[in-house]
Amino acid sequence: MAEHRQLQRAALLDAARTLLTDGGMEALTFPALAARTGLARSSVYEYFRSRAAVVEALCEVDLPLWAAEIEAGMESCDTAAGRIEAYVRGQLVLAADPRHRAVVAISALELDEAARERIRAAHGTLVGLVVQALEDLGHIQPRLTAALLQGIVEAAVRHGEQLAAGGTTHGVAADSPELIADAAVAMALHGLSRT
Repeated sequence: MAEHRQLQRAALLDAARTLLTDGGMEALTFPALAARTGLARSSVYEYFRSRAAVVEALCEVDLPLWAAEIEAGMESCDTAAGRIEAYVRGQLVLAADPRHRAVVAISALELDEAARERIRAAHGTLVGLVVQALEDLGHIQPRLTAALLQGIVEAAVRHGEQLAAGGTTHGVAADSPELIADAAVAMALHGLSRT
């Protein structure tokens, strides 16, 4: 019985991922989850009490996988600068994933503060991935620098979201995702210098 419940829960999470990828946060509904999995709507409530609970479960499962992808990209690089570039680019690819964008949107709107804090803590493990690379580059305060680097990544994500929405940021036309990533990497590695 426990194995059956685990399989059903996994099927519901897979369905949630598909719904978020295909239709964004509006697509993630209990009737849609029931239809995708062949369960009765009331059965979905046996696994998750709310849409926020589905998102929290997705984050518990997916954040470590996403962090592992970024870490694998970093490990494939021979230099500290290459690892930092892989870190920045990996997060930007992740942030562009429609499923990730929808999870972030739902998290901000529907999760309670305790759940948001657990997700922030899990997301914080990403910052830890880059500390060693910053130490290797000679940063005196690698943890502080890692936190500031995350600010660059988050600004690039916001700019990319503006691009996806067809808008501008502070009167500047949004660039291509590649140009945004290149600028974020350049800022991360060289600051405001032109080198």
